Amino acid sequence: MSYTEFKTGVIRPVEVYKEAWAMIKDQFWMVLAITIVGILIGSAIPIVLIGPMMCGIYLVLFQIYEGRTVDFAQLFKGFDFFMPSLILAVIIMVPTLVLVFSIYIPMVGVAMAGPRLSETEAMAAIGSILAIVLLETIVMVCLHTLLIFSFPLIVDKKMSAIDAIKTSARAVWKNLSGVAGLFAAGFVVALVGYAMLCIGIYLVLPLIIAANLVAYRKVFPAPTTHLG
Repeated sequence: MSYTEFKTGVIRPVEVYKEAWAMIKDQFWMVLAITIVGILIGSAIPIVLIGPMMCGIYLVLFQIYEGRTVDFAQLFKGFDFFMPSLILAVIIMVPTLVLVFSIYIPMVGVAMAGPRLSETEAMAAIGSILAIVLLETIVMVCLHTLLIFSFPLIVDKKMSAIDAIKTSARAVWKNLSGVAGLFAAGFVVALVGYAMLCIGIYLVLPLIIAANLVAYRKVFPAPTTHLG
């Protein structure tokens, strides 16, 4: 199977989550620790480090998928994919930062102009800002949905960032209903995590990422050679 070929109609969200849990449950605490440490390190210098850390987390999950025992050292092998993961992180995070500032700056402007605005003008301004925020949020969700397979493609297929983005977008588009269901299932799982005094989100995060990997493997079957 070439890197641009993939299966369609193979993502069934509930089954994917069941398989993901079966995959990680025997090494759950190690996967949890690797995921949390990876995200914390990635958050230290977000655009620079988050890409390699996500690649490291996916590399660990690929190893578990293949039935191997994992350790912390494998997380840092994500730096083997530094440049493509950095480019991908920039493409993902810069629009997110633009979204944040597009919300923050107008709100500050409205707050500063508050005394000079009538109640009607203030409500109209806030309504316009919220409408823009909603539109931008929809765009961001669509963008992130199309890129869901990008990090796994970089790790698994050794793709460049641009090739990974294009291939992920094509694969998602051809499996749109399954990916949408996967996101919906992930949202429910995340809500359950938040309901557990909020700290539960950290417990379910490895499951959500593992489910993404299982879905990836449904669409892009395992290569004949194992990952190193």
